[in-house]
Amino acid sequence: MRFLFSKQGIMAMLAVVVLGGGWLVLSVGKGTASVPVVVPVPTSTGAERKVIGQSVEGCPIEAYTYGTGKKHLLFIGGMHGGYEWNSVLLSYTFKNYLDSNPDVISKDLTVTVIPSINPDGVYKVTGKEGRFTSTDVSTDKAVLASGRFNAHEVDLNRNFDCKWQPKSTWQQKTVSAGSAPFSEPESEALRAFVVDQKPDAVIFWHSQANAVYASECEQGILPVTLDLMNVYSKASGYTAVKSFDSYAITGDAEGWLASVGIPAITVELKTHEAIEWEKNLKGILAVLEYYAN
Repeated sequence: MRFLFSKQGIMAMLAVVVLGGGWLVLSVGKGTASVPVVVPVPTSTGAERKVIGQSVEGCPIEAYTYGTGKKHLLFIGGMHGGYEWNSVLLSYTFKNYLDSNPDVISKDLTVTVIPSINPDGVYKVTGKEGRFTSTDVSTDKAVLASGRFNAHEVDLNRNFDCKWQPKSTWQQKTVSAGSAPFSEPESEALRAFVVDQKPDAVIFWHSQANAVYASECEQGILPVTLDLMNVYSKASGYTAVKSFDSYAITGDAEGWLASVGIPAITVELKTHEAIEWEKNLKGILAVLEYYAN
């Protein structure tokens, strides 16, 4: 097994503790400073774990795949890192559910979960790599806001190739979209995974608009995207919204997927804290059933 360490050149391992649930917690550091690094170890759940890339600071970006069916569904959390940390916890909760309930995936389906596409943004807010709990999350509003971006201070959801511009918008703020589409290792890792795997649909979890949005780029909304949006919306109770029009967005991942013919939706949780598991499980199961038929 290979362990990947980062955070300013960690050099020495001080202690190793094995926890339940298939995780190693390594207390590593240099001198008196130490950093908890959480890494998964092989489990018997049937999930195939793959590191699809690394963040700017060297954190692994992990994908967990279940099933071997021809139709491939991809679920992604943490695009905006620690600012939307509940989307990461929701993704891990879904992974735990699949570990315990593998039969919900029909023989026609493959399901991949990428719990945290922006691990450096999560680390800014939690001080943890990999899994964390809500008690690890900073309560400082400035820290939470900074966790939206990767270690280059780039908004990853403005770094994809759909109407990309070097500067974009988040609410009333101007944000960096990187030096070019896919300039950031995190967005490039997702691009490479999508190009290789060609998923049939992608579901992103964000917060906090309390709605399900369809994706579109230059050619508009794909018809299947509207079906996907409505299926998740009807089952979960989130409002279905065809287009995000609160402010102009360029370079978003969902739009890029639409441009390459892959339907994608954005599920926005109601708050930045709760994972709203029961609502989202209903939406997830409805999507699994839709693609299994």
